[in-house]
Amino acid sequence: MSQLQLYTEHLTAEEFAFIQATELRNRAMYFKVFRLLMIVSFVLPFITAWYRAYDGAPNAFSYPRFFLSAGILVFISAFSTYMSYRVYHRGLQKDMRFRTKTIETCHITKKVYVEVDQTCYLYLSSPTRLSIQVSADDYLSYSDGDEVSIEYATHSKEYLGYF
Repeated sequence: MSQLQLYTEHLTAEEFAFIQATELRNRAMYFKVFRLLMIVSFVLPFITAWYRAYDGAPNAFSYPRFFLSAGILVFISAFSTYMSYRVYHRGLQKDMRFRTKTIETCHITKKVYVEVDQTCYLYLSSPTRLSIQVSADDYLSYSDGDEVSIEYATHSKEYLGYF
């Protein structure tokens, strides 16, 4: 088997539109999750105060306790959302800025046909993609050890296709 080959090219207009749509969808999901976490950060201390009041605890609705626990939950929620956004979403933003894709030539290590949903997969020697779903015609035409080239966005590793 030959050495792994990588090179970069500019994204086509369709691929750039796909990356933009993915970035927009992911950003909307992050904001939706963040809003939900903010609501939980203020509702959870309120529920625990009612639980303490039900148990007969004195001063169950303490303002300092409520704001301290809400503040801790807001900090944890904001920090975890920010770190997740930086780690997983930043690559998509870099791909939109630089508009490049990586084309990688790798070898087929195994062919798998899934009877349940009648799909065909090729397992690859790529460090980026373990497997790709292919059409039935391509599944029949490729053999173990054949070379196949896959395309993915350079920074986010978002899969774009194969040839």
